[in-house]
Amino acid sequence: MAPSISTNKSVHDLPTPEPESPVRSRKPYKFSTLCATVENPNLKDQYGASSVPIYQTATFKGMAGEYDYTRSGNPTRSHLENHLAKIYSASHGFAVSSGMAALDIITRLVRPNSTIIAGDDLYGGTNRLLNYLRNNNGVTVHHVDTTNPSSIIPYLTPEVSMVLLESPTNPLLKIVDIAKVSAQVKERAPDAVVVVDNTMMSPYLQRPLEHGADIVYDSATKYLSGHHDLMAGVVVCNRDDLAKQMAFMINSVGNGLSPFDSFLLLRGVKTLAIRMDRQQTSARLVAEMLHGFGFNVFYPGLDSHPDRDIHERIADGTGAVLSFTTGDKGLSEKIVAGTRLWGISVSFGCVNSLISMPCVMSHASIDPATRAARGLPEDLIRLCVGIEDSEDLLDDLEHALFEAGAIELSTSTEQRYVRAKPRAMDPISRAVEKLAEDLSSIGTKRPKENREWLVSAPGKVILFGEHAVVHGVTALAASVDLRCYSITTPRHDGKVSVHLIDVDDFRFEWKLEDLPWDLTDGVAPGELHSDTLDQKVIDGILKRSIPDTASSKAKNASLAFLYLYMMLTHGGERPSFNLSARATLPIGAGLGSSASFSVCIATSLLLLHQRISIPPIPEPSRSPGARSSTDPGHVHVSHQGRRAIPPEVAEEVNRWAFVSEKVLHGTPSGVDNSVSVFGGALAYTKSGFVGKKGGMEPIQGFKSLKFLLTDSKVPRDTKALVAGVAARKAKNPETINTILDAIQSISDEARRALADPELERADLLAALSALINENHAHLVKLGVSHSSLEAIRAKTASEPHKLSTKLTGAGGGGCAVTLLPDYLEQANLEKLVSSLEEDGYGTYLTSVGGSGLGILSPYNRDPESHLDDGPVTPPETPALGDSPGTEDGAGLYRSHRAVFESKSPADLVEWMESRGRWLYV
Repeated sequence: MAPSISTNKSVHDLPTPEPESPVRSRKPYKFSTLCATVENPNLKDQYGASSVPIYQTATFKGMAGEYDYTRSGNPTRSHLENHLAKIYSASHGFAVSSGMAALDIITRLVRPNSTIIAGDDLYGGTNRLLNYLRNNNGVTVHHVDTTNPSSIIPYLTPEVSMVLLESPTNPLLKIVDIAKVSAQVKERAPDAVVVVDNTMMSPYLQRPLEHGADIVYDSATKYLSGHHDLMAGVVVCNRDDLAKQMAFMINSVGNGLSPFDSFLLLRGVKTLAIRMDRQQTSARLVAEMLHGFGFNVFYPGLDSHPDRDIHERIADGTGAVLSFTTGDKGLSEKIVAGTRLWGISVSFGCVNSLISMPCVMSHASIDPATRAARGLPEDLIRLCVGIEDSEDLLDDLEHALFEAGAIELSTSTEQRYVRAKPRAMDPISRAVEKLAEDLSSIGTKRPKENREWLVSAPGKVILFGEHAVVHGVTALAASVDLRCYSITTPRHDGKVSVHLIDVDDFRFEWKLEDLPWDLTDGVAPGELHSDTLDQKVIDGILKRSIPDTASSKAKNASLAFLYLYMMLTHGGERPSFNLSARATLPIGAGLGSSASFSVCIATSLLLLHQRISIPPIPEPSRSPGARSSTDPGHVHVSHQGRRAIPPEVAEEVNRWAFVSEKVLHGTPSGVDNSVSVFGGALAYTKSGFVGKKGGMEPIQGFKSLKFLLTDSKVPRDTKALVAGVAARKAKNPETINTILDAIQSISDEARRALADPELERADLLAALSALINENHAHLVKLGVSHSSLEAIRAKTASEPHKLSTKLTGAGGGGCAVTLLPDYLEQANLEKLVSSLEEDGYGTYLTSVGGSGLGILSPYNRDPESHLDDGPVTPPETPALGDSPGTEDGAGLYRSHRAVFESKSPADLVEWMESRGRWLYV
């Protein structure tokens, strides 16, 4: 039966009307139709081509035409820009050479010496550009948690030029209420421009101009193109004044998109809607599977996402990018390496699915300490879902999870797999747990700690395998007898303080009650710190406790100190003390200064929290300088089988030192802190390489060797050096792999020589000398040396020295190590040192392979005696009282702190060793 047609104008279920229909006008086109329909009434093709032609020309003839030079304008790009503006609900659109080129054009609107407010979870390239503006244009950049709209209010001053937002953020998928933030900015800083990076959503799912943003930009390399076959960036806005300024700048710098890339991008945009529909449908299935296994999944499409309601209000979909954590960086690496269908690559938005670890890929340009401070987990895996069949994607990921040990077969009939149980506690961990139980039995009200504790830890040198270790080659590292020293002095006044003598002479004190205790209960004795840092505590310390006036090095060191202090405080007393630290180790020369500092603070805090105990050692002679026949004397020898500090204590210190290194560096290998704790030498092979067993192994029987360390004092860019070698390997893999194989052979040969008890010392030195020269030659071929290192090497190799020298650490400046044979005459060595110092280098005569962590609690028996009177070594000696007797309220004894801080570097070592008989690992 045919439907009746009413003339009632409220009825709109008519057949599609003609344009002049009196009943209703045409409906607006849906977004997918807009994407597929490229129409520009003001720019018609002369031949009526259904696909916009490529005007592949640099110049145009004539004087009165619309176009004269492609840098200033091109018909293909004009079609594209008109189309982009249409789908972005914008009046103006611009296409440039990349997403970062888009941001570069936008940030040129920022006034010199003004302020930018930006999010704290940004793409690495954005962070890099903001750092450039900070360092070169005098621009102040405040990184705040923009997911909390109120967090930006204190920074909205007349000096603010721009507020830079991402939503969802990359890679943690945080949600920003763009509408609310934009309204706050307009109210409090009306001259500020609100800019949104919309790459994660594309205009199909989110159009920030509709929510109050002034400018939106997009890396069109991603979803708009969809095929990863071009680089492009998009900028759109509705304000004529901003459009005029940006158009002028694009024409001036010449980064407008080329005609051919404009054609490719226009073609890609036509399928944006249909691609994204498929991608986000599959992404939801992947997120639900991972969430069902029990992983911590970041995806706004899950009910568990804390800001899902905000996202649903400002966006039309949940996107195709998600991330999750496994709790273990090594496990994450295995999962990523175990996939077959998911390509290991940076970027996203492609029709092919991609998998990556942001901290070692897309966000590696953000320094590790900053990554840690912003809560970017080192074990984070990012998944960028493509258009493949969802069943294939789920199956491939499931296999990778199972083969890596992240999930295991379920005993339930309802679910095939479940998340794998944590590994069983190893014997050392059980020993630490037992120790914690013993401590807890004392009661929560602990006796006050009235002892001063002296702690020292060595730096490290990498003898063989530098740089190649990144590519799976074994590196040999050894402790160096240049050390970091610390002293803790009791206060008992409700405060804790630090004095970092070598870090800008930084001094600061905190009231214990003012630390952000509301964010953590700490880690209970016997329990292990999580594989990831507690970001809430990190943020709380940075926001509430670290002074803005501190340098970046002082901030990082203070952050590590306070983080460990708070994590070790659990249900008991909060010790009040001062920690002073200094070093004979050059800072920033690639010799492990941060690790030795981490070991010192970890040891001191474990002692003061009474979570480790040191066994008594034989009582030394009472008369200063005298020694009985049974007094073993100083135990700081190069091991020789003697270890006075129990292994379980050393293991506990090493675990917490590694936590400190995470705070400082984000992704430490664990080599530096292990060498600093255990001393001696070890071989380290990075995991994740086919056919190679990763991990650290001690080199038994390592012989102590004498070296001259020469600090070039030339700054190093480790990331650039590592990236340079990787680029050479990608371009010429056969040549670079041959070099890497040769370095592996050198490391293997050196390891055998160092551990060979039958090898005569003269033969050992000769073998190592030849291997050093050979290793350095290969490093030069890798391009990681520096003219200063080559100058040092030439001088040490010249007559009459003929010594072997190589770079250590990152290269590109940094430090050189020179092997000193036993036959070298002292006069010649002194001449060499003088010559190097005349050239402006820093020199250090030292040995490698010696003792690791050292601990001493010094006291004077007579409280009225002079500070430098004879040493005594408790810990079994009782304190002499806890009433204020010094400026620190340390007790009736005279404190060693003032002398510790005032000794010259040349006298520090001898004075420290004279305090008593140290206990060493």
